Amino acid sequence: MKKIIYIALIVFGFGCETAIQPELKEAEEILVIDAWLTQTMERQKVMVSRSQPYFDNSYPSLTPGAQVTVEDLNTGVVYNFQEGADAYYWDPADAPLGEVGHTYKLAVTYAGETFEALSTLGRVPEVDTILYKYNSKDFNILESYYSAEFVATDPVGPGDAYWIKAWKNGNYLGKASEINIAFDAGLSPSQSVDGEVFHQVIRRDFVNPLDPLPDRKNYYHPPYEIGDSLYVEIHSIDPVTFEYLSGVILQTNRPGGFSELFATPLANVITNVKSTDENSNTNVTGFFNVSAVSSAGSTITQAIADEARTKAGK
Repeated sequence: MKKIIYIALIVFGFGCETAIQPELKEAEEILVIDAWLTQTMERQKVMVSRSQPYFDNSYPSLTPGAQVTVEDLNTGVVYNFQEGADAYYWDPADAPLGEVGHTYKLAVTYAGETFEALSTLGRVPEVDTILYKYNSKDFNILESYYSAEFVATDPVGPGDAYWIKAWKNGNYLGKASEINIAFDAGLSPSQSVDGEVFHQVIRRDFVNPLDPLPDRKNYYHPPYEIGDSLYVEIHSIDPVTFEYLSGVILQTNRPGGFSELFATPLANVITNVKSTDENSNTNVTGFFNVSAVSSAGSTITQAIADEARTKAGK
């Protein structure tokens, strides 16, 4: 009888749920400066904002009244950014911002204090081509499908780093699991892969989105079908930017669930933005990088699909 009562108590204990409403202390606001500039004939943007409460999912609003400049430390040319409704902007007239090999200094002056960051504009390889492969149905995709791959070769000489961005049908593949970075032609600085074609994980895995079927767990839509398009950009980044993005991946691309009990605790990622005042008490975060960009795009036509099927022997 005692055993029955004991078992009943255990079952009852596991069957109860208690909703808790934790009272979180208001965290101190942090100044956030994000500047991801490109050597393109597009409007360049620097965002200056304040950190928000943890559960606030709204888009950060601009912190007005700052003075924002970017200086080419090799030539002395200064780019003055103008305050807009949601960011600080600079518009190219005859030429884009930046020259490969030059170092740039971001300076943001706000409330009497100046914050600076440095970035060197690295070289970038061309996207040689985009290929499509025909695949028979497999364990997770229930019909034949096409997968994509871009081809690019890292230039000879160690120390290059890249952020590869992709768009399917004009939609940016921007999930945490889709952040695609390379160091030389490999996945990390610890790999000695210089002057070669990018590793196949970089070329393939991050440009083939797997969207789950709504009514079939662990099954996915085909990555590409006839009529779909893929557009790829390669952005050169600083080695320190590679470290920053590696930290972003570690902190955001987490499986959740039971495995989080044994995962690395959450932590702030690094920043390259610093106050010029060594005695400053202002908390600041964010990142500054200047990129050269190469790009290519392709659409799966019937002719491309037929060629892929022929190569696959179908």
